Amino acid sequence: MDNATRSERSRTIALDAALTIVARDGPGRLTLDAIARESGLSKGGVMHQFRTKEGVLRALLKRQMSRFDEFATRYRAKARIESANPELATDIATVREAINSPNSAALALLAAMAESPDLMAPTRESDLQTVTAIKAEATDQDLAMLRWAAARGLLLGELLGMSPIGKSELDRLFARLLDDTQWSALERPAKPRAVKRALRAKATTARERT
Repeated sequence: MDNATRSERSRTIALDAALTIVARDGPGRLTLDAIARESGLSKGGVMHQFRTKEGVLRALLKRQMSRFDEFATRYRAKARIESANPELATDIATVREAINSPNSAALALLAAMAESPDLMAPTRESDLQTVTAIKAEATDQDLAMLRWAAARGLLLGELLGMSPIGKSELDRLFARLLDDTQWSALERPAKPRAVKRALRAKATTARERT
């Protein structure tokens, strides 16, 4: 095994250990010493990969969000065929995936929020782009935002351990959030000026993606 492969393997082991610690003990217990103990690496080996706890969190957040970006890309291709609101459907489905996945991006988000709000800047920027795209495609922007916010609320409840909702009910609620036919009767047509703004925003988002 060459040095680059060995280094990447150690980095992966350290990040997996960090997620395990956050899931089991909470973000406050995440330290370089704890990562060394959990991973079986020496502290020097951990510090060779990450000089600080913030460095661990930054790498952890980037890795986990990349995994869910891949999920979103695959889901979006399907949603563009099946849904009238593919960007909204993709985001709701990705949130559901985060809840259902062990050691998910949600845990990385929790750890980052607990450590430093500044670590969340890339995530906030990504969310802003997502919301812009959702509004651009929506007939009723307010209703689209309510569906988006409901999915995020379900995620936060699970993330903080405060949700009284069981898994079967949670699955049912997400299925309803994803079903456009459940919401179309409630949609209010956008005003002409709002439509023009939405179309401009959608065109801008499309250019940014290309």
